[in-house]
Amino acid sequence: MKRIALLGYGTVGSGVYEVVEKNIDSVQSKFGVDLSIEDILVRNKDKYADLPHADKFKTSFDEIMASKPDIVVEVMGGLSPAYDYIKACIENGVHVVTANKDLIAEHGQELQNLAVQKDVALLFEASVGGGIPVLKPLQECLGGNSIDSITAVINGTTNFILSKMYNESMGYEEALKIAQDVGFAEADPTSDVQGFDAVRKLAILSSLAYGQEFKWSDMPTIGITDIDSDDIECVKTMDSKIKLLAYSEYINNELYAAVRPVVVSNSDPIALIDNEFNAVILTGDSVGEVMFIGKGAGKLPTASAVFGDILDIIQNKKEKSFIELRRDATIHKLWPKSSKWMIRLVGGDKNKLIQLLLSQFAGSELRIQTSGHDNQIHAVVQSDNEAELLGKLSSLDKSTEVDQIKYFLVYR
Repeated sequence: MKRIALLGYGTVGSGVYEVVEKNIDSVQSKFGVDLSIEDILVRNKDKYADLPHADKFKTSFDEIMASKPDIVVEVMGGLSPAYDYIKACIENGVHVVTANKDLIAEHGQELQNLAVQKDVALLFEASVGGGIPVLKPLQECLGGNSIDSITAVINGTTNFILSKMYNESMGYEEALKIAQDVGFAEADPTSDVQGFDAVRKLAILSSLAYGQEFKWSDMPTIGITDIDSDDIECVKTMDSKIKLLAYSEYINNELYAAVRPVVVSNSDPIALIDNEFNAVILTGDSVGEVMFIGKGAGKLPTASAVFGDILDIIQNKKEKSFIELRRDATIHKLWPKSSKWMIRLVGGDKNKLIQLLLSQFAGSELRIQTSGHDNQIHAVVQSDNEAELLGKLSSLDKSTEVDQIKYFLVYR
């Protein structure tokens, strides 16, 4: 008998309970192991008094540990008290499965080292792609590759909002309200719309891919809150979309990593990832590009990934989920490659704005388009790197003709 304790019974926790209960007979048939969720930790067990398994709910972590679980599944989220609970489990020789990206991004290496010391598993497949299996393939199936780059749309909330803005010509606030109404966005959407959720996931992926510790707080992060309907209309004239991209790459033997909105051509596979769907593209030196697509969040998709980790544990798979990281990664803050950029200028007379652009980008590739507004233009320019681009935009910003400048990397 493998005794399981759940820490948390929200959307994901209740999904894990459903998936485990549904698969008890299958696990016994395939592996000869009986599974049982014995205890569920919640703040207020009275909320669940009408459930048929109401006797399993507890409000004390010490009571949970006293029952000596074999596997603890943490789906509470956040750093506190999740960190203390998981650390206590590992110290007491209990295997841990978690979907907590915040915790793994912040304390993953420390907890993994402790798990190795105590000879238990710490598994967290659901922490990055939700229901998309990406961490195991990265470490196992692609183990013979040196990973060159990671390209990902890994936040379903922002992707849903941007899809609504593009496909239904909605403003940001209207699209956000719908995302909240259907349950894709929290009442406080800050972590999603400011890019913090995506950058934590990117830090986990990049640490595993490159063997260096990526601190999410060191990675440049730009969210989607400043994207408006005019930006969307501009990219439509380019037959493109705006996506919040999580990206890391070895460039000239140095690492660039960031989360930022980028312009993506509609012919690019990334542009096809709409609504709550997520995608991760891993580029290996041997295999080339491998793309993983699926629902990055949700009750049953995330529970599926958690259950996969439980199955690994009962099959005695205790491989290190975090490889031993060689050192902290040194991360470039600005895009270092020659690329195209979409620039949008808002200000005075269109003709004067065009002349200003021409003065800064003379001799480089330059495509200028005007819109129905008398006071703005947008253009695609070429620049050797982001630092050079910012220098030119700083000069433009000094002109009294310019009220606002926006710029987006044109991806690939």
